[in-house]
Amino acid sequence: MSTETPTWERFDRRRRLGRFFALLATAVTVLVSWRFLSIEFVALDTVPREVADLLTRMYPPDVAYTPEIVGPLIETVHIAALGTIGAVALAIPVALLAAENTTPNALTYWLGKVLVTVSRSVNTIIWALIFVVMFGAGALPGAIAIAFRSVGFLGKLLGEEIEEIDFGQVEAVRAAGASPVQMLLYGILPQVKPALVGLTVYRWEINIRDSTVLGFVGAGGIGVELFRAIDAFAWRSVSMILIAILGIVVLSELISKQTRGMVR
Repeated sequence: MSTETPTWERFDRRRRLGRFFALLATAVTVLVSWRFLSIEFVALDTVPREVADLLTRMYPPDVAYTPEIVGPLIETVHIAALGTIGAVALAIPVALLAAENTTPNALTYWLGKVLVTVSRSVNTIIWALIFVVMFGAGALPGAIAIAFRSVGFLGKLLGEEIEEIDFGQVEAVRAAGASPVQMLLYGILPQVKPALVGLTVYRWEINIRDSTVLGFVGAGGIGVELFRAIDAFAWRSVSMILIAILGIVVLSELISKQTRGMVR
């Protein structure tokens, strides 16, 4: 009769080998990328001195500069809001195309997937650069850039929500003689409305942060003032702008949290 005490192990041999090779592949990837990029260690002893020098130049914040940034800050919020609303309007039909249970055929399904992928693959700054060239500098290209970047995010997640709906309700509305628009309004949207509201508010919160840097490429908002202050080495003004940006981002997160809590 065996007297060996059984030992408990979290992973079997196969999983341990898999984890080992995954860690090994990660380490090799980091080393290869490090060498390919020719990254060198900076003189670490200079970092504290440079950071202290920058913070000294940024303190105290230039409070007198506040009236100059109120307008651009409000413009930033409007860019984010307008871009988000435009994104929702575009994302609903894209989501219907990208959802397997609502898309008309395989071609429209892949069209929806391509639109989602293209939107998510291009950074907001790149979209802003494109639209600044098309429409000129200002808030308009910024709002359009926010909208085009957000369509992929909202379309993908909303499409996944549509695929999870109870399609029996849609069939019931159709059996009652509803038109395609009525099926959308009374059969599909009521089931995904909580998710749509939550995703919209969450994306608006993200767009607030994205909008703060669009001014670097001439797309309006507080980023224009931030770029000018940095370019002029007005570090106390930069400090005040960063505090204002932090305040509006924190406020947007609080609003987002409260709104998402209400729709759950």
